[in-house]
Amino acid sequence: MRVVRVQTDDFDLSTEVARLRAGNPRVGAVVSFVGAVRDLNDGVDVAEMALEHYPGMTEAALERIVAQACARWPLAGAVVIHRVGPLPPTAQIVLVAVSAAHRGEAFAACEFIIDYLKTDAPFWKKEQTPDGARWVDARSSDDTAMAKWGAADAGVL
Repeated sequence: MRVVRVQTDDFDLSTEVARLRAGNPRVGAVVSFVGAVRDLNDGVDVAEMALEHYPGMTEAALERIVAQACARWPLAGAVVIHRVGPLPPTAQIVLVAVSAAHRGEAFAACEFIIDYLKTDAPFWKKEQTPDGARWVDARSSDDTAMAKWGAADAGVL
């Protein structure tokens, strides 16, 4: 099972994990990551974050990332849900969940997907702050996290 969705609506972690496990007796591990909007970024208050994307292009990029994870690890399934539109602090932004026979594979694949998503998926974030709107720049820490998966992978997805 591979699911990639870009949506404005919120998601329910329990529902998505239940779908991912759905009667598969080979699944011994499910690992998930949920990203949320913070009320503070780089020392500045954030009242809202708006996420923009290119429909079609974004889903294709996410599907490539999931396919690469499935090629690296024997996954039973993977779910990536990314929200777009205006989101207040504490709102869920992204879900990455994977299932596998063993926890090591599930943890590695989940981390791989979120690392690549942060660097290779075409999303743009704009924060509303007391001083007005500002675009969120890419973080060098995201590039560093992604690089650990091997220099040969950089830019491949």
